[in-house]
Amino acid sequence: MKNNALAILLLCSFVMARAQNGKYISLNNARFSTGDNPDWKNKDFADQTWRDVKVGEVWQSQGFPDYHGFAWYRIHVKIPAALKSNSVWKDSIRIFLAHVNDVDETYFNGTLIGKTGGFPNDKGGYISKWPAVRNYCIASSNPLIKWDGENVIAVKVYDGGGSGGIFMGSPFIDMLEKFDGIEFSVSAIQFLAGQKAKRTLTLFNRFNTVISGDLRYRVVDEMYGKTISRQVIRIKVNPFESKKFILFLPHREGIKVYYDFKELSSGKAKSFTEVAPYLLTPAELLNPILNGPLVIGVHPGSPIIYKIAASGQKPMIYAVDNIPAGLSFDAKTGILTGIIDIAGNYKLILRVKNNIGSDKKELTIKIGAKLALTPPMGWNSWNCWGLNVTEEKVKSSAKAMVQSGLADYGWNYVNVDDGWQAAERSPSGKLFPNSKFADMKELGNVLHAAGLKFGIYSSPGAKTCGGFLGSLGHEKVDADTYTAWGVDYLKYDLCSYSDNTAGDTTLFAQQKPYKVMGDALKLQHRDIVYSICQYGIRDVWKWGKAMDGNLWRTTEDITDTWASLRDIGFSQADRSAYASPGGWNDPDMLIVGQVGWGENLHPSNLTPYEQYAHISLWSMLSAPMLIGCDMSKLDAFTLNLLKNREVIALDQDTLGKQAIRTVNTGGIQVWEKKLSDGGLAIGVFNLNDKYCRYNLRLTRKKNAVNIIRDVWIQKDIKKNVGSISLQVAPHGVKLLKITGS
Repeated sequence: MKNNALAILLLCSFVMARAQNGKYISLNNARFSTGDNPDWKNKDFADQTWRDVKVGEVWQSQGFPDYHGFAWYRIHVKIPAALKSNSVWKDSIRIFLAHVNDVDETYFNGTLIGKTGGFPNDKGGYISKWPAVRNYCIASSNPLIKWDGENVIAVKVYDGGGSGGIFMGSPFIDMLEKFDGIEFSVSAIQFLAGQKAKRTLTLFNRFNTVISGDLRYRVVDEMYGKTISRQVIRIKVNPFESKKFILFLPHREGIKVYYDFKELSSGKAKSFTEVAPYLLTPAELLNPILNGPLVIGVHPGSPIIYKIAASGQKPMIYAVDNIPAGLSFDAKTGILTGIIDIAGNYKLILRVKNNIGSDKKELTIKIGAKLALTPPMGWNSWNCWGLNVTEEKVKSSAKAMVQSGLADYGWNYVNVDDGWQAAERSPSGKLFPNSKFADMKELGNVLHAAGLKFGIYSSPGAKTCGGFLGSLGHEKVDADTYTAWGVDYLKYDLCSYSDNTAGDTTLFAQQKPYKVMGDALKLQHRDIVYSICQYGIRDVWKWGKAMDGNLWRTTEDITDTWASLRDIGFSQADRSAYASPGGWNDPDMLIVGQVGWGENLHPSNLTPYEQYAHISLWSMLSAPMLIGCDMSKLDAFTLNLLKNREVIALDQDTLGKQAIRTVNTGGIQVWEKKLSDGGLAIGVFNLNDKYCRYNLRLTRKKNAVNIIRDVWIQKDIKKNVGSISLQVAPHGVKLLKITGS
C-alpha cells in the first residue's frame, strides 16, 4: 500500500482540482501570522492568539495591505472517517490549496508533504512559483491522518511582491477517485467555410490504471437556450493513454459545449464546459490601410524610431512627405529614424501602396515635454514566461509580432520583465544580464532594426519580485546603462522596497523611490517611457504624473479569471480624471492567448465573451495594452481579437479621454468615452451570468443624423434612432461608436 500511495502522491500534481468529490470538506478559514518560526509547523503549537483569515483571498485584502515576506497559515480541520467509507476508491485524501504566491512549504500534522519554489534563504535562493497550483495527496492508510479527530495543515508562505497568500480558488479536502485521473483538453479551433468550426477534444488518463466510462457532450445555443446536438460514447482509456474526438460546431456567438465523463465503477462524473470561440473582426483586407497612433511625443534631442504600421498584402511601398530636418526614412522597411532638436509640432504625411491600392494619413510628431501621448501597446514577457524569460524567447516573440502582422496594427513594444539580471554588479556598480541574455545592447539593436521598441524591468528595492537585483542605490547607474542598451521603456516594480520603509506607509515614502528613478531618467539623452508599478498604493493615479510617470498600475496583479478581470477592470470608474496624454492609468497586462506565468502554459481561462469584454474595456479606459501570451502560439481567435483597427483606435484616440461609467444597475454597466473626431464610444457590459437584453437610450440633437456602428464587426447597424435594443452575452460586451449626434 505504501508504494501505491507514493505513486498517487507523485501523480497528484496532474489532477486538475476544479471540483470536489462527494462529501468534501471546505477549508474556508485559518489562523494567520506574519513572520516565520519553525515551531509554527507543529500540530500542537498554540495559535489561539493568531488572527483569523479567510483562505482563498489575498492577505492584502484582510488587513495586511502593504505586507510582503514570510507568513504562516494554520488550518484546523476535522476529517471524518465517513469521508473514506463513503468513497469508492478509498485510496488517498486530496488537499487542494489553490494558488500560493509565491513560495510555500506545506505541513500536515507537523510533517512536510510538499514544497513549491525556493525561499530567499534556501541554497538556490528565491524561486517564485507563481501561479502553480498546490495540490497534495496522502494515502488514506497513512497514520498521519487523524480520522474523526483534529488535523492541522500548516502552510509557510513567502510573498516577494504583489498579492500574497493562498488565493484564486476555494481550498478543500476530499477523497481521490479514479475519475480524477481524466483530464480534458481542447485544440485551437479551426474556422471552416460555411459558418462552421472544428474542435478536437482530447481525453488523457493520468493514472496508472484502466478507466472506463461514458463521454457525453452537448452543444447548446446559449443565446436562445436550444440544444443543437448531443452524443454519448462508451470508452476505455488505458493507463497514461489519450483519446481524441472531433466535433463540428456552428461558427457564431453563443455556442456553448458541455462535456462530461462518467466513470463506471463509481458513477461519478467529471465535467468541462466551454464557450466556443467565434470571430467578430472582419477578415483582413488586401488593400493597404495605415494603422497606429496619429501622434507621438518625443523629447528634444532624443533619438526617434518610428515604424509605419500598415496592414494589407505585402510587399508594400512606403513613403513620407514633409520629413523634418534631422530625420531619415528607409522606404524599404518603412522606418523613420533620427533626432529633432527644436521643440514644436511636425506634421508628416505617411503613404503606403501595393498592387491593389494605396492609403495615406497625417502623423504629428510633437517635440516637447511629453512622452506616451497615446497608451503604449506591445508585449511583455511576464504573463507567459515569468522568471523563465530568455533572450531567445524575447527575440522569438518580436519575430512573431512582425510575422503575425500585429506590428502592422501598432503593437510595437517588446518588454523583458523580471528574471534577466545577473547575480552581482561590477565593482563600479554596473548591472549586467545573466547567462540567459548574451548582449542587451545587441538585443535592443535587433528590436530597433525591426521598428520595435525595447522595454526592461527593475525594482526600486534591493531585490525584484523574483529575487533578482533591483536598483536601490544604483538608480543613476542603471538609467545610464539602459540608455546605452537602447532601452525605450522601464517597468519599475515596488517589490522589496517596502523592506526599507520600516512600516512607513506615508505618501512621501511611496513617492520617494519613484522620484529618484524619475530624476535619473530625465537626465538621459534618450526617451524611456516610465511605468510605475506599485499596485495603486496611496492612490498612485493622483501623483504618478508628478513623479514623471507615463503610466501607473492602479491594481494588484491580474490573472486569467473572470473574477480578477471583473474586479480590476470595473474598479477604474473613479480614475478617469487622472488619465490624459502623457500619463495613463494601468489596470495591468492583457490575459488573452496562451498564458502561464512561467509554468503551466495554457489557453486563457477567460471565455470568448470575457476576452471581447477585456479588450473592449481596456480600449475604453485608454489603458496601456501589453499582450502577455506566448507569441509563438497565437491562434486565429486571439489574432482576430488583437487585430481590430477600430477597437485599437478607441484606445489610441488622440483626445486621450478615459471612459466614464454612466450606468451601473442590474449587472449592466455602460461606459462612455469622448473621441477626438467628435464621436462617442459606448461600451455596454453584462456582468451577469446569462444573456441580457438592454435598451440603450441615445441623446440626439434636433434634426441631427446619428450613425451607430458596431466596432467589433466594423459595421453601421442603425441610424437616426433614439435608442437601440442590445442582446449582450454573459460577461460580454457590445461596443459601439456613435457619430453625428
